[in-house]
Amino acid sequence: MNNVAYVTTPGGEELAILPRSELEALRESLDHAQALGSFRAGQIPGLTPDEARALVTAVSPLAFWRRYRKLTQAVLSASVGVTQNYLSEIENGKRGGDVALWLRLARALELPVESLIDEGD
Repeated sequence: MNNVAYVTTPGGEELAILPRSELEALRESLDHAQALGSFRAGQIPGLTPDEARALVTAVSPLAFWRRYRKLTQAVLSASVGVTQNYLSEIENGKRGGDVALWLRLARALELPVESLIDEGD
């Protein structure tokens, strides 16, 4: 954070201007700190190295966590009120689902909703 420039707007608000690479590094640090906090609070289970690799290579975080919780698509879809086909399409990135559905999925999987969403989405 050596390349920060400070400016004051005409309204008196102080702003910091920094290179995009430093902003991205800050975002990454914040994401890491939040994930660590969720883990320490017991909101996200610790994963073995094999489980972590499976999460990274899974078609979606939702698909990984459903399997991690040992649930079939039929069981999870019934518990959140959608068809198994619709859940499959969400897991495979073919459909999105509304916010309320993602919250129901997170509750059913006992995870923060952020754990189910791929960063690229």
